[in-house]
Amino acid sequence: MSDRVMIMRHGKAKPGQPDADRELSERGCHDASRMGAWLAASLDEEWRRPLRVVASPFRRAQQTAILVAEPLGLTVETLELITPDDPVEPVIEWLLKHAAGTPWLLVSHMPLVGELTTRLVEGGRGQGMHFPTAAIASLEADVWAAGCARLSGFHTPADIS
Repeated sequence: MSDRVMIMRHGKAKPGQPDADRELSERGCHDASRMGAWLAASLDEEWRRPLRVVASPFRRAQQTAILVAEPLGLTVETLELITPDDPVEPVIEWLLKHAAGTPWLLVSHMPLVGELTTRLVEGGRGQGMHFPTAAIASLEADVWAAGCARLSGFHTPADIS
């Protein structure tokens, strides 16, 4: 059976400096809450029971992760290596060590989320796929390496009912 990982971009944030301290906007809070409710209603027990949530240490990612984790009854862990401009290789190495048998939700930023998803699915380097705010990509893989994952779903707040 394949391992599963969801990659999520944080909700829409307010402008400001420093970047790490930017907070979610009202829309960002609303969208993150909607995605959390949607996940709670749509994840089967096989995903939901062992699911773990990690987020970038940046405030907007932490806020998003908390809003998504709450309806799932989960807590949020911090993963320092998933800030906006971090390279994807260490994240893939982290997945190799931690994702076997455990489903994860990683809450991070562009460009990392787009580059990571593209690298895992297509194997190539480059700009990466477009990720609207609060979007979630669901991936499955037998091994977490470049080009070895399958995109099994992609959902945005506009897509869910």
